[in-house]
Amino acid sequence: MIQAILVFNNCGKRQLVCFYQHFPEEIQQQIWDDNIRNFLEDGSLIGESKLGILDLIQVFVETLDKCFENVCELDLIFHMDKVHYILQEVVMGGMVLEINMNEIVAQIEAQNRLEKSEGGLSAAPAQAVSAVKSIGLPEIPRNINIGDLNIKVPNLSQFV
Repeated sequence: MIQAILVFNNCGKRQLVCFYQHFPEEIQQQIWDDNIRNFLEDGSLIGESKLGILDLIQVFVETLDKCFENVCELDLIFHMDKVHYILQEVVMGGMVLEINMNEIVAQIEAQNRLEKSEGGLSAAPAQAVSAVKSIGLPEIPRNINIGDLNIKVPNLSQFV
């Protein structure tokens, strides 16, 4: 089982950190500060074979390269959600799920098509208003009386 995935740039700055096992904050900080570049030599975070880890790295990097067309550090910074999604297609909960790059890319493309068909996050408010209008609710009551409790409902038509 993989305990953590850490991606550093050439200057040793961490770009991606995913822990699959609980580590105290002090241990996490020590791992970050050590700038593990040759983690295969240390072996403290490895639960897989060295060859398996190298294969995992190759699949992850090639998948990023296919999805971002010549992946660079800025892709990791500005598309962190997509990078995490790609990583989750490969590894989840510390277990390697998929190493077939074609299958991973197919799942990413399916996710991209789904996001485009839904209009993305920018279309969410308009879709919510449209959904509420299509419910066909009767006019909103202006006064609600429950026993001795009398509630005046403000006019919300300006927000619709």
